[in-house]
Amino acid sequence: MRASTDQAAVGSGLTPPSTLVKIIGVLFSLALTFLGLTAITFVISRVMPVDPVLAIVGDRASNEVYQQVYLQLGLDKPVYVQYLKYLGQLAQGDLGSSIMTTRPVIEDIKRFFPATLELATVATLLGIFVGVPMGVFAAVHQGRWPDHIVRVVALLGYSAPIFWLGLVALLVFYAKLGWVAGPGRLDVYYDGIIDPVTGILLIDAALVRDWEIFRNALSHLVLPASILGTFALAYIARMTRSFMLDQLSQEYILTARVKGIPESRVIWGHAFRNVLVQLITIIGLTYASLLEGSVLTETVFSWPGIGQYITNSLFNNDMNAVLGGTIVVGVCFVGINMLSDLLYRLVDPRIR
Repeated sequence: MRASTDQAAVGSGLTPPSTLVKIIGVLFSLALTFLGLTAITFVISRVMPVDPVLAIVGDRASNEVYQQVYLQLGLDKPVYVQYLKYLGQLAQGDLGSSIMTTRPVIEDIKRFFPATLELATVATLLGIFVGVPMGVFAAVHQGRWPDHIVRVVALLGYSAPIFWLGLVALLVFYAKLGWVAGPGRLDVYYDGIIDPVTGILLIDAALVRDWEIFRNALSHLVLPASILGTFALAYIARMTRSFMLDQLSQEYILTARVKGIPESRVIWGHAFRNVLVQLITIIGLTYASLLEGSVLTETVFSWPGIGQYITNSLFNNDMNAVLGGTIVVGVCFVGINMLSDLLYRLVDPRIR
C-alpha cells in the first residue's frame, strides 16, 4: 500500500512523504551544525585573553575612547545577546570589518579563499590520480617489493613535517636548480594584469588566454601543491591499499578468477568498484582537511590563502576575521560531506 502511494505521488509530480522527511531532516541537521559551529567559535573568541577594544583603539587611547568603543561593540551585554546579534548580522551576509585590512571580512574572504581553493583542489587531484593507483598496485602485489616501496613512500609522505618538506623543496627546486618559481602566486611584474573573475589564477588566465601568466601561475603552484599533495596521496594510497586488500580476499574475487575473467577486470571492475564508496569518504575528508589545514604550506610558500589570513588575523587580535574565516571553512567542510553523501547514491545503487 505504501509503495503504491509513493508511486502515485511520484507519478503526480509530488514528493513522496519519506523523501520529504529526509530532506527536512538533512536541512535541520545542517542548521544545527551551523548553529553549533558559530556558537562554539563565537564563545571561544569571547573567552580568549584578547581585548578586541584595544586591538581597535590601541593601548594609548584614553579611557573615554575605550568605553565608547566598548559600548559600540556591545561588549557590555551578555554573551548570548552578543551571539544573537552576530547571528542577525550573519543572516544579512555581514561578517563585520577586519581590523587588520580595514575592509569588510566578506571581501577579504572573497580575495583570499580562492587561493586556498586552488591549492587544495590541485593537491587533492594529485592525491587521487597518484595515490589511488599506488594503493591498488600495492594491494595487488601484497608482500612483494612493489608493495614495500608504496608503503614506505606513503609512510614518509604521511609522517614527514609539511613545513620541513616545503623548505627543502624551495631550497632544492627553486634556489639551487631553478626549475620552478618561488613563493607567492605570481611574479611581482605580473600582479594586477588580469582582472580576477573566479579568483583562481589558472582559470582567470585561461579565460583571457594569457598563457604567459598561466605558465607563471602554474610554476608558482607546482611546489606548494606537490608538498600538500604528498600528504593527500600518502593517506589516500594507504587507505586504498587497505580497502583493496579486504576486497581481494573475498570469495567473489576467487569466483571471478576461476571463471577466467581477465585480471584487470577483476581488479578494476569488481574489487575497485566495491571500494569506491569508502574512497569517496576518504577523498572528501582529505579535501576538507586540506582546505582548513594548509596553514603551514601557505606560510612557507607565502601563499595568500584563507589559512594564512586567519593566522595573521589571530596574531593581530582581529577576531572578526578569525570568526568569519573559521565559519567559511566550517561551511565548506559540511558542504563537502553533503556532496560525499550525494555521490554515494550515484555510485552505489543499494543506497538509492
